[in-house]
Amino acid sequence: MDWGMKNRLSRIIKPRTGHTVMLAIDHGYFLGPMTKLEKPEKTLEPLIPYADSIMLTRGVLRSSVAATIENPIVLRVSGGTSIVGENLANEGITTSMEEAIRLNAAAVALSIFVGTPHERQTLLSLSELVNQGEQYGIPVLAVTAVGKELGKRDARYLGLASRIAAELGAHIVKTYYCDDFDKVVDGCPVPIVIAGGPKLETEMDAFEMTYNAIQTGAVGVDMGRNIWQHEHSVPMIKAVRSVVHENATPKEAMDVFNQAKSGEA
Repeated sequence: MDWGMKNRLSRIIKPRTGHTVMLAIDHGYFLGPMTKLEKPEKTLEPLIPYADSIMLTRGVLRSSVAATIENPIVLRVSGGTSIVGENLANEGITTSMEEAIRLNAAAVALSIFVGTPHERQTLLSLSELVNQGEQYGIPVLAVTAVGKELGKRDARYLGLASRIAAELGAHIVKTYYCDDFDKVVDGCPVPIVIAGGPKLETEMDAFEMTYNAIQTGAVGVDMGRNIWQHEHSVPMIKAVRSVVHENATPKEAMDVFNQAKSGEA
């Protein structure tokens, strides 16, 4: 791995802890102006100091993020479908590697849809993106997307999809937490971050999921709705950081959340 590739990865996965808190705000590329992302800049601004990296599209980056931020950018470069379309899996590459470089991206991200009719095209898109990434020293994050079929979130399926992503050259894999998650991690030779997924019912649910994922080998989270859709988004990201970077237990994370929440008053 060349110096540039290593350097970009070290900006995302922090060398001090070997972990990362990525903030995903790329949802609008297929969900549109969903709740709390109607104005991305307003939602993002208070969270920037606590995010190790930000995952978003080129449109939101250019329109809603100040060029003075120091956070590394993980650029979403796949799309072409929407929640109202026939099939979320029918994605392609939407942004060139040259543009990602112009935007100073630390990494690029693309979804793969293993087991769908569009499996082949998304896996070939990942392969092409890895080829380009290796040429320019840009890491590729592969997202093991499940589209609308959330029932696929089990260790056998996610382990298969994560391993295929790594085999095709992805440098980081983003997948869902599940029962027997250690099997997913053990079968994937590159770092894994977990997706936050749909908004969970309680703060403790988010902290327990994060804690269990870290304890079973994930290097961090790429969390979105469970942070920025929360009424107290800054206390949430502070608490998640305490789990990821300080090995806090879910109970300790709740204490961090409540203390930060009281400080907002």
